[in-house]
Amino acid sequence: MSPAQRNVVILAICQGMSVSGLVILGIVTALAGQLLSDNPAFASVPLALQLTGTMTMTIPASLLMARIGRRPGFILGQAIGVVGGSLGAYALMYSKSFELLCFAGFMVGVSNAFWQYYRFAAVDTAEKGYEARAISYVLAGGVIASLVGPEVAKIAEVFLAPVTFAGSYLAYTGFCLTGILVLSLLTIPKPVKGWQTGGGRPLLDIMRQPTFVAAVMSGMVGYGLMALVMTATPLSMVACGFEFSDAAFIIQWHAFFMFAPGFLTGHLIRWFGVTVVIMVGTLLMLICMTINTAGISIYHFWFGLVTVGIGWNFMFIGGTTLLTETYRPEEKAKVQAANDFLVFTTAAIASFSSGALQNLVGWTAVNLAVIPPALIVFCVAFWLRTRRHAIVEA
Repeated sequence: MSPAQRNVVILAICQGMSVSGLVILGIVTALAGQLLSDNPAFASVPLALQLTGTMTMTIPASLLMARIGRRPGFILGQAIGVVGGSLGAYALMYSKSFELLCFAGFMVGVSNAFWQYYRFAAVDTAEKGYEARAISYVLAGGVIASLVGPEVAKIAEVFLAPVTFAGSYLAYTGFCLTGILVLSLLTIPKPVKGWQTGGGRPLLDIMRQPTFVAAVMSGMVGYGLMALVMTATPLSMVACGFEFSDAAFIIQWHAFFMFAPGFLTGHLIRWFGVTVVIMVGTLLMLICMTINTAGISIYHFWFGLVTVGIGWNFMFIGGTTLLTETYRPEEKAKVQAANDFLVFTTAAIASFSSGALQNLVGWTAVNLAVIPPALIVFCVAFWLRTRRHAIVEA
Protein backbone atom coordinates (compact mmCIF):
# COMPACT_ATOMS: atom_id res chain seq x y z
CA MET A 1 0.00 0.00 0.00
CA SER A 2 1.44 3.38 -1.03
CA PRO A 3 1.68 6.28 1.46
CA ALA A 4 -1.13 8.06 -0.40
CA GLN A 5 -3.41 5.03 -0.15
CA ARG A 6 -2.53 4.59 3.54
CA ASN A 7 -3.47 8.21 4.19
CA VAL A 8 -6.75 7.72 2.33
CA VAL A 9 -7.60 4.72 4.56
CA ILE A 10 -6.80 6.67 7.74
CA LEU A 11 -8.75 9.70 6.57
CA ALA A 12 -11.69 7.52 5.53
CA ILE A 13 -11.80 5.97 9.03
CA CYS A 14 -11.63 9.41 10.62
CA GLN A 15 -14.30 10.64 8.23
CA GLY A 16 -16.51 7.78 9.37
CA MET A 17 -16.05 8.58 13.05
CA SER A 18 -16.50 12.32 12.56
CA VAL A 19 -19.65 11.86 10.52
CA SER A 20 -20.95 9.29 13.04
CA GLY A 21 -20.80 11.96 15.71
CA LEU A 22 -22.36 14.47 13.37
CA VAL A 23 -25.19 12.08 12.45
CA ILE A 24 -25.98 11.58 16.13
CA LEU A 25 -26.24 15.32 16.68
CA GLY A 26 -28.08 15.75 13.37
CA ILE A 27 -30.81 13.47 14.70
CA VAL A 28 -31.12 14.89 18.21
CA THR A 29 -30.05 18.55 18.15
CA ALA A 30 -33.29 20.06 16.85
CA LEU A 31 -35.28 17.82 19.21
CA ALA A 32 -33.01 18.84 22.12
CA GLY A 33 -33.61 22.44 21.07
CA GLN A 34 -37.34 21.84 21.36
CA LEU A 35 -36.87 20.65 24.94
CA LEU A 36 -35.02 23.78 26.04
CA SER A 37 -36.52 26.49 23.81
CA ASP A 38 -39.65 28.44 24.65
CA ASN A 39 -40.44 28.97 20.97
CA PRO A 40 -40.74 25.96 18.58
CA ALA A 41 -39.55 28.13 15.69
CA PHE A 42 -36.12 28.30 17.38
CA ALA A 43 -35.73 24.53 17.75
CA SER A 44 -33.27 24.26 14.86
CA VAL A 45 -31.09 27.19 16.03
CA PRO A 46 -28.51 24.98 17.85
CA LEU A 47 -28.16 22.88 14.71
CA ALA A 48 -27.94 25.97 12.53
CA LEU A 49 -25.23 27.32 14.82
CA GLN A 50 -23.22 24.17 14.17
CA LEU A 51 -23.13 25.16 10.53
CA THR A 52 -22.44 28.77 11.52
CA GLY A 53 -19.43 27.63 13.54
CA THR A 54 -18.23 25.63 10.56
CA MET A 55 -18.73 28.62 8.27
CA THR A 56 -16.87 30.93 10.68
CA MET A 57 -13.87 28.63 11.06
CA THR A 58 -13.40 27.34 7.50
CA ILE A 59 -10.99 30.10 6.50
CA PRO A 60 -8.94 30.19 9.76
CA ALA A 61 -8.76 26.36 9.80
CA SER A 62 -7.36 26.16 6.27
CA LEU A 63 -4.85 28.96 6.81
CA LEU A 64 -3.78 27.49 10.15
CA MET A 65 -3.13 24.08 8.59
CA ALA A 66 -1.12 25.81 5.86
CA ARG A 67 1.28 26.79 8.65
CA ILE A 68 1.22 23.93 11.17
CA GLY A 69 0.25 20.98 8.96
CA ARG A 70 -2.76 18.76 8.45
CA ARG A 71 -2.30 16.35 11.38
CA PRO A 72 -1.92 18.99 14.15
CA GLY A 73 -4.84 20.94 12.67
CA PHE A 74 -7.10 17.90 12.53
CA ILE A 75 -6.22 16.89 16.11
CA LEU A 76 -6.94 20.43 17.32
CA GLY A 77 -10.32 20.29 15.61
CA GLN A 78 -11.24 17.04 17.36
CA ALA A 79 -10.18 18.52 20.72
CA ILE A 80 -12.56 21.43 20.14
CA GLY A 81 -15.27 18.86 19.40
CA VAL A 82 -14.66 17.29 22.81
CA VAL A 83 -15.36 20.68 24.39
CA GLY A 84 -18.53 21.20 22.34
CA GLY A 85 -19.95 17.76 23.10
CA SER A 86 -19.23 18.12 26.80
CA LEU A 87 -20.96 21.52 26.94
CA GLY A 88 -24.01 20.13 25.16
CA ALA A 89 -24.32 17.32 27.68
CA TYR A 90 -23.93 19.79 30.55
CA ALA A 91 -26.60 22.07 29.10
CA LEU A 92 -29.12 19.24 29.03
CA MET A 93 -28.17 17.60 32.33
CA TYR A 94 -27.59 20.52 34.64
CA SER A 95 -28.03 24.06 33.38
CA LYS A 96 -31.15 23.44 31.20
CA SER A 97 -29.88 26.39 29.19
CA PHE A 98 -30.93 26.81 25.58
CA GLU A 99 -28.21 29.43 25.16
CA LEU A 100 -25.50 27.02 26.35
CA LEU A 101 -26.86 24.36 23.99
CA CYS A 102 -26.55 26.90 21.18
CA PHE A 103 -22.96 27.68 22.17
CA ALA A 104 -22.17 23.96 22.30
CA GLY A 105 -23.56 23.68 18.77
CA PHE A 106 -21.29 26.50 17.64
CA MET A 107 -18.24 24.75 19.13
CA VAL A 108 -19.19 21.50 17.42
CA GLY A 109 -19.37 23.47 14.18
CA VAL A 110 -15.90 24.92 14.75
CA SER A 111 -14.64 21.36 15.15
CA ASN A 112 -16.40 20.31 11.97
CA ALA A 113 -14.57 23.01 9.99
CA PHE A 114 -11.30 21.19 10.50
CA TRP A 115 -12.36 17.71 9.46
CA GLN A 116 -14.15 18.99 6.38
CA TYR A 117 -10.61 19.27 4.96
CA TYR A 118 -10.08 15.50 5.15
CA ARG A 119 -11.14 15.31 1.50
CA PHE A 120 -8.54 17.89 0.47
CA ALA A 121 -5.87 16.24 2.61
CA ALA A 122 -6.39 13.04 0.62
CA VAL A 123 -5.27 14.93 -2.49
CA ASP A 124 -2.12 16.33 -0.84
CA THR A 125 -0.19 13.09 -1.38
CA ALA A 126 -2.23 11.58 -4.24
CA GLU A 127 -0.60 10.93 -7.58
CA LYS A 128 -1.96 12.48 -10.77
CA GLY A 129 -5.24 10.89 -11.87
CA TYR A 130 -6.02 9.52 -8.40
CA GLU A 131 -7.44 12.78 -6.99
CA ALA A 132 -11.16 12.23 -7.71
CA ARG A 133 -11.03 8.68 -6.38
CA ALA A 134 -9.08 9.77 -3.27
CA ILE A 135 -11.73 12.39 -2.52
CA SER A 136 -14.62 9.98 -3.07
CA TYR A 137 -12.99 7.17 -1.05
CA VAL A 138 -12.47 9.47 1.93
CA LEU A 139 -16.07 10.63 1.79
CA ALA A 140 -17.15 7.00 1.42
CA GLY A 141 -15.80 6.50 4.93
CA GLY A 142 -19.06 8.09 6.00
CA VAL A 143 -20.72 4.72 5.33
CA ILE A 144 -19.43 3.79 8.79
CA ALA A 145 -21.48 6.69 10.11
CA SER A 146 -24.66 5.45 8.47
CA LEU A 147 -24.32 2.08 10.20
CA VAL A 148 -22.96 3.21 13.56
CA GLY A 149 -24.27 6.73 14.17
CA PRO A 150 -28.05 6.15 14.31
CA GLU A 151 -27.66 2.94 16.31
CA VAL A 152 -25.53 4.77 18.86
CA ALA A 153 -28.09 7.60 18.82
CA LYS A 154 -30.89 5.20 19.78
CA ILE A 155 -28.87 3.84 22.71
CA ALA A 156 -27.46 7.19 23.79
CA GLU A 157 -30.84 8.96 23.72
CA VAL A 158 -31.79 7.46 27.08
CA PHE A 159 -28.30 6.53 28.30
CA LEU A 160 -28.49 9.21 30.99
CA ALA A 161 -32.24 8.88 31.61
CA PRO A 162 -34.31 10.63 32.71
CA VAL A 163 -32.30 13.37 30.95
CA THR A 164 -33.07 12.90 27.26
CA PHE A 165 -30.34 13.41 24.62
CA ALA A 166 -27.49 14.23 27.05
CA GLY A 167 -26.00 10.81 26.34
CA SER A 168 -26.03 11.65 22.64
CA TYR A 169 -23.67 14.56 23.21
CA LEU A 170 -21.35 12.38 25.29
CA ALA A 171 -21.35 9.77 22.51
CA TYR A 172 -20.29 12.50 20.10
CA THR A 173 -17.47 13.39 22.50
CA GLY A 174 -16.32 9.77 22.48
CA PHE A 175 -16.03 9.77 18.70
CA CYS A 176 -13.89 12.92 18.86
CA LEU A 177 -11.53 11.36 21.40
CA THR A 178 -11.17 8.23 19.27
CA GLY A 179 -10.52 10.40 16.23
CA ILE A 180 -7.56 12.02 17.97
CA LEU A 181 -5.95 8.60 18.45
CA VAL A 182 -6.44 7.54 14.82
CA LEU A 183 -5.22 10.88 13.43
CA SER A 184 -1.89 10.37 15.21
CA LEU A 185 -1.15 7.76 12.50
CA LEU A 186 -1.52 10.25 9.63
CA THR A 187 1.70 10.92 7.69
CA ILE A 188 1.16 13.98 5.52
CA PRO A 189 4.35 16.06 5.20
CA LYS A 190 4.48 19.41 6.94
CA PRO A 191 3.74 22.42 4.73
CA VAL A 192 6.51 23.49 2.40
CA LYS A 193 7.23 26.87 0.95
CA GLY A 194 4.98 26.16 -2.04
CA TRP A 195 1.89 25.89 0.16
CA GLN A 196 1.52 29.21 1.91
CA THR A 197 -1.35 31.57 2.53
CA GLY A 198 -0.43 34.53 0.35
CA GLY A 199 1.19 33.09 -2.79
CA GLY A 200 -0.02 32.90 -6.35
CA ARG A 201 -2.70 34.90 -8.11
CA PRO A 202 -5.13 37.22 -6.32
CA LEU A 203 -8.11 35.30 -4.99
CA LEU A 204 -10.58 37.40 -6.98
CA ASP A 205 -8.82 36.45 -10.22
CA ILE A 206 -9.10 32.77 -9.32
CA MET A 207 -12.77 33.18 -8.40
CA ARG A 208 -13.56 34.64 -11.83
CA GLN A 209 -12.76 31.33 -13.52
CA PRO A 210 -15.91 29.61 -14.88
CA THR A 211 -14.68 26.32 -13.41
CA PHE A 212 -14.38 27.89 -9.96
CA VAL A 213 -17.90 29.33 -10.22
CA ALA A 214 -19.37 25.96 -11.20
CA ALA A 215 -17.39 24.12 -8.50
CA VAL A 216 -18.45 26.43 -5.69
CA MET A 217 -22.07 26.62 -6.81
CA SER A 218 -22.28 22.82 -6.90
CA GLY A 219 -20.92 22.55 -3.36
CA MET A 220 -23.01 25.44 -2.02
CA VAL A 221 -26.32 24.30 -3.44
CA GLY A 222 -25.70 20.60 -2.83
CA TYR A 223 -24.86 21.14 0.83
CA GLY A 224 -27.47 23.86 1.32
CA LEU A 225 -30.36 21.82 -0.06
CA MET A 226 -29.30 18.75 1.88
CA ALA A 227 -29.16 20.78 5.11
CA LEU A 228 -32.52 22.38 4.38
CA VAL A 229 -34.34 19.09 3.90
CA MET A 230 -32.46 17.01 6.47
CA THR A 231 -32.88 19.55 9.29
CA ALA A 232 -36.63 19.73 8.75
CA THR A 233 -37.17 15.99 8.41
CA PRO A 234 -37.03 14.91 12.11
CA LEU A 235 -39.24 17.89 13.05
CA SER A 236 -41.74 17.04 10.33
CA MET A 237 -41.79 13.35 11.24
CA VAL A 238 -42.41 14.04 14.93
CA ALA A 239 -45.17 16.50 13.95
CA CYS A 240 -46.73 13.73 11.84
CA GLY A 241 -46.80 11.38 14.83
CA PHE A 242 -43.71 9.26 14.15
CA GLU A 243 -41.42 8.10 16.98
CA PHE A 244 -37.82 9.18 17.54
CA SER A 245 -36.67 5.72 16.43
CA ASP A 246 -38.44 6.27 13.10
CA ALA A 247 -36.56 9.53 12.55
CA ALA A 248 -33.28 7.82 13.49
CA PHE A 249 -34.02 5.06 10.97
CA ILE A 250 -34.62 7.59 8.20
CA ILE A 251 -31.47 9.58 9.02
CA GLN A 252 -29.49 6.33 9.09
CA TRP A 253 -30.42 5.49 5.51
CA HIS A 254 -29.95 9.12 4.48
CA ALA A 255 -26.39 9.04 5.83
CA PHE A 256 -25.72 5.70 4.15
CA PHE A 257 -26.72 7.02 0.74
CA MET A 258 -24.84 10.27 1.29
CA PHE A 259 -21.56 8.38 1.50
CA ALA A 260 -21.95 4.88 -0.01
CA PRO A 261 -21.94 6.21 -3.60
CA GLY A 262 -18.46 7.55 -2.85
CA PHE A 263 -17.04 4.14 -3.77
CA LEU A 264 -18.26 4.79 -7.32
CA THR A 265 -18.50 8.57 -7.72
CA GLY A 266 -14.82 9.01 -8.55
CA HIS A 267 -15.11 6.37 -11.26
CA LEU A 268 -18.31 7.95 -12.61
CA ILE A 269 -16.49 11.27 -12.87
CA ARG A 270 -13.67 9.57 -14.77
CA TRP A 271 -16.08 7.79 -17.13
CA PHE A 272 -18.73 10.43 -17.82
CA GLY A 273 -17.16 13.71 -16.76
CA VAL A 274 -17.58 15.81 -13.64
CA THR A 275 -20.23 18.13 -15.10
CA VAL A 276 -22.51 15.19 -15.95
CA VAL A 277 -22.24 13.88 -12.38
CA ILE A 278 -23.13 17.32 -11.03
CA MET A 279 -26.15 17.60 -13.34
CA VAL A 280 -27.41 14.18 -12.25
CA GLY A 281 -27.03 15.34 -8.65
CA THR A 282 -29.28 18.35 -9.26
CA LEU A 283 -31.90 16.14 -10.90
CA LEU A 284 -31.87 13.87 -7.85
CA MET A 285 -32.53 16.90 -5.65
CA LEU A 286 -35.61 17.68 -7.75
CA ILE A 287 -36.75 14.05 -7.53
CA CYS A 288 -36.42 14.29 -3.73
CA MET A 289 -38.68 17.33 -3.72
CA THR A 290 -41.27 15.47 -5.81
CA ILE A 291 -41.26 12.48 -3.46
CA ASN A 292 -41.49 14.57 -0.30
CA THR A 293 -44.43 16.59 -1.56
CA ALA A 294 -46.32 13.46 -2.72
CA GLY A 295 -47.16 12.22 0.80
CA ILE A 296 -46.12 11.93 4.46
CA SER A 297 -45.80 8.18 4.94
CA ILE A 298 -42.57 6.75 6.29
CA TYR A 299 -41.83 5.52 2.77
CA HIS A 300 -42.01 9.07 1.41
CA PHE A 301 -39.61 10.30 4.09
CA TRP A 302 -37.29 7.35 3.41
CA PHE A 303 -37.16 7.68 -0.37
CA GLY A 304 -36.92 11.47 -0.12
CA LEU A 305 -33.88 11.51 2.16
CA VAL A 306 -32.20 8.64 0.31
CA THR A 307 -32.50 10.59 -2.93
CA VAL A 308 -31.23 13.84 -1.45
CA GLY A 309 -28.30 11.92 0.04
CA ILE A 310 -27.19 10.60 -3.36
CA GLY A 311 -27.77 14.03 -4.91
CA TRP A 312 -25.56 15.63 -2.25
CA ASN A 313 -22.83 13.06 -2.89
CA PHE A 314 -22.71 13.76 -6.63
CA MET A 315 -22.83 17.54 -6.21
CA PHE A 316 -20.34 17.75 -3.34
CA ILE A 317 -17.73 15.36 -4.75
CA GLY A 318 -18.24 16.83 -8.21
CA GLY A 319 -17.76 20.36 -6.90
CA THR A 320 -14.68 19.38 -4.87
CA THR A 321 -13.13 17.65 -7.88
CA LEU A 322 -13.76 20.68 -10.09
CA LEU A 323 -12.21 22.94 -7.47
CA THR A 324 -8.88 21.07 -7.59
CA GLU A 325 -8.59 22.18 -11.24
CA THR A 326 -8.70 25.89 -10.35
CA TYR A 327 -5.62 26.49 -8.19
CA ARG A 328 -1.86 26.13 -8.21
CA PRO A 329 -0.03 24.49 -5.26
CA GLU A 330 0.80 27.84 -3.65
CA GLU A 331 -2.88 28.90 -3.90
CA LYS A 332 -4.56 25.84 -2.40
CA ALA A 333 -5.00 27.09 1.19
CA LYS A 334 -6.83 30.28 0.32
CA VAL A 335 -8.91 28.71 -2.47
CA GLN A 336 -10.00 25.75 -0.34
CA ALA A 337 -10.81 28.17 2.49
CA ALA A 338 -12.89 30.41 0.22
CA ASN A 339 -14.77 27.42 -1.17
CA ASP A 340 -15.67 25.93 2.19
CA PHE A 341 -16.59 29.34 3.62
CA LEU A 342 -19.12 29.84 0.82
CA VAL A 343 -20.39 26.26 1.05
CA PHE A 344 -20.99 26.35 4.80
CA THR A 345 -22.38 29.87 4.76
CA THR A 346 -25.05 28.55 2.43
CA ALA A 347 -25.58 25.47 4.58
CA ALA A 348 -25.95 27.61 7.72
CA ILE A 349 -28.50 29.88 6.06
CA ALA A 350 -30.42 26.83 4.83
CA SER A 351 -30.41 25.24 8.27
CA PHE A 352 -31.57 28.45 9.96
CA SER A 353 -34.34 28.78 7.36
CA SER A 354 -35.40 25.17 7.66
CA GLY A 355 -36.84 25.29 11.18
CA ALA A 356 -38.65 28.57 10.53
CA LEU A 357 -40.08 27.36 7.20
CA GLN A 358 -41.19 24.08 8.76
CA ASN A 359 -42.86 25.85 11.69
CA LEU A 360 -44.43 28.74 9.77
CA VAL A 361 -45.47 27.34 6.39
CA GLY A 362 -44.90 23.60 6.59
CA TRP A 363 -43.06 20.67 5.02
CA THR A 364 -44.25 21.33 1.48
CA ALA A 365 -42.76 24.83 1.46
CA VAL A 366 -39.40 23.46 2.63
CA ASN A 367 -39.30 21.14 -0.35
CA LEU A 368 -40.53 23.63 -2.94
CA ALA A 369 -37.58 25.84 -1.98
CA VAL A 370 -35.35 23.17 -3.58
CA ILE A 371 -36.47 23.89 -7.14
CA PRO A 372 -34.83 27.24 -8.11
CA PRO A 373 -31.27 26.62 -6.85
CA ALA A 374 -31.18 23.07 -8.22
CA LEU A 375 -32.22 24.30 -11.67
CA ILE A 376 -29.62 27.08 -11.59
CA VAL A 377 -26.75 24.67 -10.85
CA PHE A 378 -27.97 22.30 -13.56
CA CYS A 379 -27.82 25.14 -16.07
CA VAL A 380 -24.36 26.28 -14.91
CA ALA A 381 -22.94 22.73 -15.14
CA PHE A 382 -24.52 22.25 -18.58
CA TRP A 383 -23.05 25.57 -19.73
CA LEU A 384 -19.57 24.63 -18.46
CA ARG A 385 -19.77 21.25 -20.20
CA THR A 386 -20.78 22.90 -23.47
CA ARG A 387 -18.02 25.47 -23.12
CA ARG A 388 -15.37 22.82 -22.53
CA HIS A 389 -16.50 20.82 -25.54
CA ALA A 390 -16.37 23.94 -27.71
CA ILE A 391 -12.79 24.64 -26.56
CA VAL A 392 -11.71 21.04 -27.29
CA GLU A 393 -13.28 21.11 -30.77
CA ALA A 394 -11.65 24.45 -31.54
